[in-house]
Amino acid sequence: MTKNRRFWIFYTAIALTSIFGCNAPPENPGPQYGSSPVHGDVPVYNLAIHPLYNPTKLFSAYQPLVDYLNSHLEDAQITLEASRDYDTFEKKYVNRQPDFLLPNPWQTLQAMESGYQVIAMAGEPEDFKGIFIVRKDGPIEKPADLKGKAVSYPSPTALAACIMPQYFLHQNGVDVNRDIENRYVGSQESSIMNVYLGLTAAGATWPPPWRAFQRDHPQEAAELKVIWETEPLINNSVMARNDVPAGVRKKVQQLLITLHETEKGRDILAGMDTARFIFAEDSDYDIVRVFVAQFEKEVRPIEEQ
Repeated sequence: MTKNRRFWIFYTAIALTSIFGCNAPPENPGPQYGSSPVHGDVPVYNLAIHPLYNPTKLFSAYQPLVDYLNSHLEDAQITLEASRDYDTFEKKYVNRQPDFLLPNPWQTLQAMESGYQVIAMAGEPEDFKGIFIVRKDGPIEKPADLKGKAVSYPSPTALAACIMPQYFLHQNGVDVNRDIENRYVGSQESSIMNVYLGLTAAGATWPPPWRAFQRDHPQEAAELKVIWETEPLINNSVMARNDVPAGVRKKVQQLLITLHETEKGRDILAGMDTARFIFAEDSDYDIVRVFVAQFEKEVRPIEEQ
């Protein structure tokens, strides 16, 4: 089977799964794109996750966490909300729609401006780094080899999968505004698949989606390799909108940061490719402000792409 045919089969399957999943009957629910108050006797709060994966895969990975939270919450229930792309997700928190968020660190800073507060960090800081994927049979050996070629990223606001990789290239003598063609392709999987198909010379992503891609698509992954990685920064946050009752916020926070202490919790974390949730607050993300300021000074504005 040719690479192009495998690509279209791969993405047609994702598209069909998403379409039918979103319209499935109650006994076989698919990804949720908004809150649904199915528990009329208690308040329902929605948790919106930034687009780590396509919506169907994200729902599969994070619904067990939501089920766990709901089994331990007496006066509240949580529903899971996926987004089709970064822009859709970002508009949601700008408009204060979700009650809880799991954004990347750059989005964390933006969400603070809309009245969200950090209650935890999702994963070890060391795992939050950008990685470059290239074909094993390709010509790329050093950053300068990318000059005149295209590089794929999920989104211009993806911190680990775009901003940090672009800063890495900048530090290694590549002018990302002139020397290369930047292609923002919508998702982590697309960034990787563009490399597999030879549409881009390199693709930026970060460790969890790459590990998932290796598990889910071993044939394609076997033709690819990680060639460079950035320094780590700080991992994704979990945030609560500032009008969520303190009791609910505290209970969710406690359930998250103790999740790794039980076998069931560790299984849930493994499904999300997250080591554990760690207590965190707004000030822990000051390091991101410093990094972003340096990036925008030396490379490009983030929000004008």
